[in-house]
Parts: sequence; structure tokens; C-alpha cells
Amino acid sequence: MAAPARGIALLSGGLDSGVAAATFARQPGRVLAACLFVAYGQRAARPEAEAASRLARRLAAPLLTIELPWLGDLARSSGSRLIRGTGDLPHGTERVPGDAASAAAVWVPARNVVFVAIAAAHAEAMGARFVVTGFNREEAATFADNSAAFVAASDTMLALGTRTGVQVTSPTLALDKAEIVASARALGFTAADFWSCYEGGAAPCGRCESCLRSRWTR
Repeated sequence: MAAPARGIALLSGGLDSGVAAATFARQPGRVLAACLFVAYGQRAARPEAEAASRLARRLAAPLLTIELPWLGDLARSSGSRLIRGTGDLPHGTERVPGDAASAAAVWVPARNVVFVAIAAAHAEAMGARFVVTGFNREEAATFADNSAAFVAASDTMLALGTRTGVQVTSPTLALDKAEIVASARALGFTAADFWSCYEGGAAPCGRCESCLRSRWTR
């Protein structure tokens, strides 16, 4: 019997990455070698890390934390509101969770490029074939680094940049948020298992774009 194909999951603690990692782990012939959580000074780092830790334990995979303070510094200098101490976040509505202006306000320079590269380095070193991400078609409409084109471009880069031909896989790539919530329910998760809020308070704010897109009651 062939050895299972191993994956390194980028795990933010949020809905999309959690469902993607769990879906990958349930596929025949695949197993999670590790999950990576990246802390870069984001507002929600603490509750995100706590959710990621719970998810990794549930998935029976070790969680590795990567500290990237320089990425937070770049985000702050470029005007991102996603970093602690940078002013108020934009708020949306259920009908219009976000727009081009709100996307710009939470953009972190080359974040998914950096994350994929870091996960690919771990995958190559650990003998894993895949980087597992929670990209999806709803966010891809606003953020190009969530799109199928980004995955394809990443695979082209990694074919040249890794000796083992690490690939990016995203089980949620073709789904919108409502479909990801449905998948989460089917996998046995509840909303309390994730932290998808941009804020880092005691409870999700319910008003930021991430909260509005990830709600379980649409």
C-alpha cells in the first residue's frame, strides 16, 4: 500500500482554513503532517491562535507557530487596518459585507504569497506533498490571492522553487461562504470552533467583513 500523501495546512483559526484542513485530512490517502499558524501583529492573533490550537488538536496534527513581526510592520506602514493600533476597521452590512475600499483597508502586502512560501518550505523539509489552504470563490472576487489563478501560479512557482514539486491544494476553492458553512456543519463543527473576526475582542464583533461573510445564519 502506498504511503499517504502528506500536507501542511495553513491554519488561521478561521472557518475557511479549518474546513479546508479537515476536508483534506478526511480524503483517502491523505494525512496532515502539521498545521502552521502565522502571527504577524494582527488584531485577532490571540483568539485566532487559540482556535487554531483547538482545531489542530482535533485534526491530530502538530501546530507550529511562525512569528513574522516584519510583515506586520510592512502592513502598518502601507496603511492596513488589520494590525493592532491602526485605527478602526471598516464595517459592512449583510447585503454588502465589503467593497474595494474595505478590501484595501485590510490588505497585508503579499500575505498569501509569503504564507504559501513558508508552508512550502516546511512541506519540502518534512516530505509533504501539499500546502493546504482555505481559499474560496467568494473572497476571490475581491482578493485575487484567493483565486484558482493564484493557486495555479503558486504551483508553477513551487515546481521551480522546491526540489520535490510541492503543490497548493484548496478543498474550499470552488465554494462560497454559505457552502463552506454547510461543509463545516457536515464535518461536525459549530461556529464556536472557529475565529473568523478581524477584531480580537472577547467575542466576534459581527460587523467586520469577515464576520459578515462567515456568519452561520444567512
